[in-house]
Amino acid sequence: MADIDPLTRWHQLVAERDPSGLHALLADDVVFHSPVVHTPQAGRARTLPYLAAAFQVFFNDSFRYVREIRGERDAMLEFSVTIDDIAVNGVDIIRWNDDGRIVDFKVMLRPLKAINLIHQRMGAMLQQGGSRA
Repeated sequence: MADIDPLTRWHQLVAERDPSGLHALLADDVVFHSPVVHTPQAGRARTLPYLAAAFQVFFNDSFRYVREIRGERDAMLEFSVTIDDIAVNGVDIIRWNDDGRIVDFKVMLRPLKAINLIHQRMGAMLQQGGSRA
C-alpha cells in the first residue's frame, strides 16, 4: 500500500463516490474525530461506518475540495458543499503512517446551521446502518 499515495487514493474514492476502498486505506488503529460526536471513534470498525455514511451525506454534485495544505504525512483539505440549500464549509485533517494508511481523520464544519444539518443526516444514516464499505 505504501507505493500508493494515500491522499491520491482518498481523492479517487471521493471522485468515484465509492467507499469500498476505505477498508484498505484505513489503518487498524485509525481514530476518527467527528464534528458532531463528542468522543473520538477509535479503530477501523468504528471509523468505517462514519466515513461510509459521510460518502452518502456529503459527496453530491456540489462537493468540492477548494484548498489543500499538505505535509509529509498529513494534509488539510478544505471543502465546500451545498446540502438542502445550506452552504457547508469544512476541513478534513488527515494523517497517515509509513504504510500509507490513514491513522487520524478529523472533520471540522461551519456554520452552526450546517453542523446541525450534518448531525441530523449522519445520525439518520448511522441508524439505518448506512455503511456500504
